[in-house]
Amino acid sequence: MRIGVIGCAGRMGRELLCEVQRSEKCELSAAVDVKESHSIGQDANKFVGLPQCGVIISDNVEEAFKASDAIIDFTSPNVTQHHLELSQENGTNLVLGTTGHTEKGLADIEIAAKKVTIVKAMNFSIGVNLLFGLAKQVSEILNEDYDIEIMEMHHRNKVDVPSGTAIALGEAAAKGRGKALEEIADRGRDGITGARKRGNIGFSSLRGGEVIGDHSVIYASDSEIIELVHKAGDRGIFSKGAVHASLWTEGQKPGLYNMLDVLGLI
Repeated sequence: MRIGVIGCAGRMGRELLCEVQRSEKCELSAAVDVKESHSIGQDANKFVGLPQCGVIISDNVEEAFKASDAIIDFTSPNVTQHHLELSQENGTNLVLGTTGHTEKGLADIEIAAKKVTIVKAMNFSIGVNLLFGLAKQVSEILNEDYDIEIMEMHHRNKVDVPSGTAIALGEAAAKGRGKALEEIADRGRDGITGARKRGNIGFSSLRGGEVIGDHSVIYASDSEIIELVHKAGDRGIFSKGAVHASLWTEGQKPGLYNMLDVLGLI
């Protein structure tokens, strides 16, 4: 299977280049980054310390979609619309790890998924996706006597708050309680806010150092605290999941899928 990587010079992009090359089930078809990137013109493998492969990093995203069966995109929400258009034009499956989309952006993804196969996930780690399922299950069992707080920490350069994974955990917990997250999310605590509202799901975000990604779902009652915790020790867990999702898209009907679909957990 021919897999292209967009945003290949970033943290995740480098990991994805390596993971595609490690897999015997696919080959690197394209590597793309912004035209200002110092990676442009370099051999994609040599750029990440592997033997030369002949795929040259370019800024030509259009050619990448033409050359690929699937594209992995961990870039920015402001270019997602263009990538959706190219995906539909070329019949290229899309694995989307970009977070921070607006409501319109999310709607555009759903529209595109009527014509092409898209896997969109806030997090491609198998462990985190298990955490989603556990958060929903525990929230179904514990009533509102247990306050739900979601805490996340990432490296200093992460630009969106809270993380997409934290939001997805909140959605899973809210679903377990039969609620929509937007109705019960508390994401803006600062100053004199008053007492915590019963039934709300609170979010706390920390930024610092080189933390890859720590997430906790905390259930706190008057007499006990239960915590579900996941700590990422290596970005390889995300790249492995993304490549696995890319391979899974082959032969799938058009539609919008997530990692629970890919892993057969729903």
